[in-house]
Amino acid sequence: MASKLVMITIFILDLIAFGLAVGAEQRRSTAHVQPDSEGNYNYCVYDSDISTGFGVGALLFLLASQGIIMVASRCFCCGKPLSPGGSRAWAVILFITCWVFFLIAEVCLLAGAVRNAYHTKSIPFYSDTPQHCQILRKGVFGAGAAFVFLTAIVSQFYYVCYSSAREKFQPYGGETGVGMGAYK
Repeated sequence: MASKLVMITIFILDLIAFGLAVGAEQRRSTAHVQPDSEGNYNYCVYDSDISTGFGVGALLFLLASQGIIMVASRCFCCGKPLSPGGSRAWAVILFITCWVFFLIAEVCLLAGAVRNAYHTKSIPFYSDTPQHCQILRKGVFGAGAAFVFLTAIVSQFYYVCYSSAREKFQPYGGETGVGMGAYK
């Protein structure tokens, strides 16, 4: 039976990561053009940098969640072997899927946080060159949130399948020698 404490902890961490990623998408930096005091330059003035913090927070909560699930399952490759069957097959498939979704989510969150942090610095440009203030593309944190959600679902199923396959394993408990009693 899968540990309920591990599953609840993973669920809470993933829920926080999802909420932070959605918050980061909603609070992306916006910008407006503002001339300098002499009128020689225009500046892109950006608002708050809160979505970068939300994105990094989501990244760290998801990382903690993945770390706990891998420690609890001994990263699938350490510990006693799993019993052959459907649970082990699903555990292997879900383990790989969980890592793929996790890596995509982390890349989206990291890229969004870095690009959003970059687009919060005032950048001067000449007033005669038309330039739009660059902001983070809409949907980067949203994609991260979607993959956080998928990672949360798949990691829960992975842990249940792993636990089921681990509990069903029965090591060979017979004699170590070859039984020759029938050949007397």
